[in-house]
Amino acid sequence: MNPPAVSLSRRGFLIGTAGAGLMFAFARHGLAETDPDKVIAEGAYEANLWCRIDSEGIITVNVIRAEMGQHVGTALARILADELEADWSMVRVDHVDSNPKWGLMVTGGSWSVWQSFVPLSHAGTAARQALIEEGARLLGVSASACTARNSMVSAGSKSISYADIVKRGKLSRSYSADELEAMPIKPPDQRRLIGHDTQALDIPDKTDGKAIYGIDAKVDGMVHARPKIPPTRNGSTVVSIDDSAAKSVKGYHSSVELKDPSNTVPGWVMVFADSVHAANLAAEKVKVTWNNDDTANISEKDILDHAAKLIADAGTGSMVFDDEGVDAAFDAADSILEQNYTTASVLHFALEPVNALALEKDGIWEIHTGNQWQSLALPVLAKALGVDESKIVMRTYRLGGGFGRRLNGDYAIPAALASKAIGKPVKMICTRADDIHFDSFRSPSLQRVRMAFDKDGKITAMQHDAAAGWPTEVMVPSFMPKGLNDRPYDPFSISGADSWYSVGSQRVRAISNDMANRAFRPGWLRSVGPGWTNWASESFIDEAAHKLGMDPVALRLQLLDGAGRNAGSAPNAVGGALRQAAVVRRLAEKSNWGKLSLPADTGVGFATTFGQERGMPTWTACVAQVHVDRSTGTVRVQKLTLVVDAGTIVDPDGALAQIEGGALWGASMAVHEGAEFINGQIRETNLDTYTPMRMADVPELDIEFVASTQTAVGLGEPATTVVGPAIGNAIFAAVGVRLRHIPMRPADVLEALKAGTPT
Repeated sequence: MNPPAVSLSRRGFLIGTAGAGLMFAFARHGLAETDPDKVIAEGAYEANLWCRIDSEGIITVNVIRAEMGQHVGTALARILADELEADWSMVRVDHVDSNPKWGLMVTGGSWSVWQSFVPLSHAGTAARQALIEEGARLLGVSASACTARNSMVSAGSKSISYADIVKRGKLSRSYSADELEAMPIKPPDQRRLIGHDTQALDIPDKTDGKAIYGIDAKVDGMVHARPKIPPTRNGSTVVSIDDSAAKSVKGYHSSVELKDPSNTVPGWVMVFADSVHAANLAAEKVKVTWNNDDTANISEKDILDHAAKLIADAGTGSMVFDDEGVDAAFDAADSILEQNYTTASVLHFALEPVNALALEKDGIWEIHTGNQWQSLALPVLAKALGVDESKIVMRTYRLGGGFGRRLNGDYAIPAALASKAIGKPVKMICTRADDIHFDSFRSPSLQRVRMAFDKDGKITAMQHDAAAGWPTEVMVPSFMPKGLNDRPYDPFSISGADSWYSVGSQRVRAISNDMANRAFRPGWLRSVGPGWTNWASESFIDEAAHKLGMDPVALRLQLLDGAGRNAGSAPNAVGGALRQAAVVRRLAEKSNWGKLSLPADTGVGFATTFGQERGMPTWTACVAQVHVDRSTGTVRVQKLTLVVDAGTIVDPDGALAQIEGGALWGASMAVHEGAEFINGQIRETNLDTYTPMRMADVPELDIEFVASTQTAVGLGEPATTVVGPAIGNAIFAAVGVRLRHIPMRPADVLEALKAGTPT
């Protein structure tokens, strides 16, 4: 399920003069909107714009996506600047504050480049056309005789810079929505920035310390705060607050129970002080008594046991696929393979703990924080504060790690409520433990996968049932489509199970674990559903190959035949399963699959996924090489080899970094990290007990991108989805034991080796 895109067909494209600046805008209903608080240059104001050029020739591209280490501004600016024929050294990025004029503001789902490529291309084309027309007039030549290159318009021996066109020209050309959508986009062989190495625009500021993150935000007169977080995410109420011991802390102000109409932070108490240090000291001394509901007794085992009951009930859940003949195929099967797979709770653990600064100024609430989904946070803030959404603006900052945690802007709510309670600006910074207790972590999951075979070993049916807490149901149910049985489902909690394999009749059932939804707030974590659905599906395909006595790569290629709904479609999934098959073949060749001579207890495993969603697949395949120490159970990931077809690669260096980071996190979740929910809370609260991959554990990486001019799709998350099952399959190849739970810890390996069972 893809989110509703900003509809450019309902917008007019306007290019006009404002002071000394040239402004390019997608304006609602053909009318430009202005924000008088944001001065651009020399009296010009930023309207509803994607880019502007000032009289010095500086090109500023407005970006609505959050910068959290992925260089998204560089990628998006490159798209527009390529069509604009801009001098890259003159390009700048402005990560804009929230405003309805921008439409949907969200950075997640690996959507940023995919959603932005066409509108930013059109914006650049239209801007170039306007500059050429006005440049031609100033040069006294025909526009048809002119070309644009490197921020210059030229006709024979005559030329004029974009800066001079802005200074001397009368730029007034406007474009209707239809004209804009008809704008041509360069053929790939004419691109001079897209797909070519250029300097990332955000690196200098990050290197010299000029980059400002949410935790750096400050305003005059602000009070510091730290929360006292109740024992349960939901269902706790304050009975009493004893701050007598805290009064001995110099700088301590008070402790206040937050009243939250949005029910985002029930039972929270905020401790106020002059400084972060004083707030932390005082918070440790404040004693709060709570009444809690029954979720204080729920643990991870209870959630997984409940998931098993839900899966066993054929009447539960929403049907994503439900082909005719599934039940008949299983009834008539010569044999059936069935396995259960589980995944543990996974934390975000961003390096920058969640924080927010809130204040009211001139009737407008300002929320200063790093955020991935302003469009989701704003209505919740409005409900919490009891004001109209138009009275709130979210100021934009860089994120010291997002990974999906800051899609849920819940941490802005207590800061805003605290500011309202005391009538002063309040900056809340959570400690690491606070952050984890408040994390909207990835839910534990249980999946049942079944496959039916006829007497000749042909696969006749497959069923994949997946149960977990659903973040979309809890936080934004309007994003949930309905399944074939007319029941809504969370698309981000089932994507990946709806594979491109041709497996006869297919059923995919998405099941909401209501116990998980109630016990905590499930969240989106980098790779969302495919991070755990593909763990099951790609482990299971290997198990099916083992049952059939087939090479696992050969079975995958047999099933990726591109038949029926797996044929793919334009513009995002051209080639369908056949492109995934091509990635599989290339990786098998690249990794010398089946030809390696490996030491004892060393093995290689294969997996392939399509990244995030069938609507925008990123075809990915991974071979993992591991060594298993039989005496300790330790799994050492030695090498990860990946081949990726993401269509057009906009920013090669950024793309490589995305795949590297995603692959390493996939490996980390597979064998290193994983939390446990115990009695209403996460047990692990810091990096001494929660153990992501350390530098010494980083394997060799060999990554290849398929050369392509197809639609640019997502790169932030796909590699995360493919590594775990590849490692699990490699462990089986190395020592002959099959693990069906991640993380795969040494104790699990030892137990499996002791049992001696091959499957």
